[in-house]
Amino acid sequence: MVTLNYNHLRYFWAVAHDGNLTRTAARLNLTQSALSVQIRKLEDRLGHALFERQGRKLHLTEVGRITLDHADAIFATGDELLGTLQNARTSRQVLRVGVQATLSRNFQLEFLQPVLGREDIQVVVRSGSPTDLLTALQSLSLDIVLVTQSPTQDTLNPFVFHRLSERAVSLIGTPRRLRRRLSLAERLKKHPVIVPSKDTSIRTGFDAMMDRMGIHPQIAAEVDDMAMLRLLARADIGLAVLPAIVVTDEITAGVLIEGHPLDGIIEMFYAVTLDRRFPNPLVRELIRHERVLSHVEE
Repeated sequence: MVTLNYNHLRYFWAVAHDGNLTRTAARLNLTQSALSVQIRKLEDRLGHALFERQGRKLHLTEVGRITLDHADAIFATGDELLGTLQNARTSRQVLRVGVQATLSRNFQLEFLQPVLGREDIQVVVRSGSPTDLLTALQSLSLDIVLVTQSPTQDTLNPFVFHRLSERAVSLIGTPRRLRRRLSLAERLKKHPVIVPSKDTSIRTGFDAMMDRMGIHPQIAAEVDDMAMLRLLARADIGLAVLPAIVVTDEITAGVLIEGHPLDGIIEMFYAVTLDRRFPNPLVRELIRHERVLSHVEE
């Protein structure tokens, strides 16, 4: 039986983490050509290229990223064995998730719940702007990206978009602001509101509703982060325009109340992936679970 040469794997692992063949060769006291030969032997054994050169830089291919994940687990297990302070553990599968910085933390937890706490899975979460996250997804640094707006899709776009869930938007506030029985128009005239920024679908829908109703509400705060909206609502700055999932804990505790539903205004949640030859199997599992939870059809 032909087996894997772990010396070849170790050389690949060193170059992959360093990102520079010349620098790695010098650190390992090898010639650059000798190091290249070792990596080519590993590629021949696996039957796939592990790196592609873009200009002067080396970038991992999809197979290279998968191989690096396994190499990390293999060498980490070896270090644990040598440490003798704990029993060797089974290799852990890595799931790299990119999350739009303004995305509801409660939704993130709901989506990741099936894999959180599992001893065989390590979850890595990175937050940022949709543009940066999609760039990282395309470079295979991430397995999946969670966003609230589906980017424009065309034949040149390499991404696959999955509609995960849609959540109704309501006026959320403290019992003091929502205790009295008032119509939506009366309440909006009486209380200031906390709204998302203008580049969001929620704000677009809310502004259109206010225009139809002929109301010019007092804007107490305009923020682009759901966590900040949640804090401002708790601080009783005004009535917040947001999905109830953002403040689930506060509603359960009675700190906040879900008031008037804002008909027709919803928050959409999407997962973005790449059409990969070797996708992370956990991604499909999570997407399917969230769709079942939210009753969204394939």
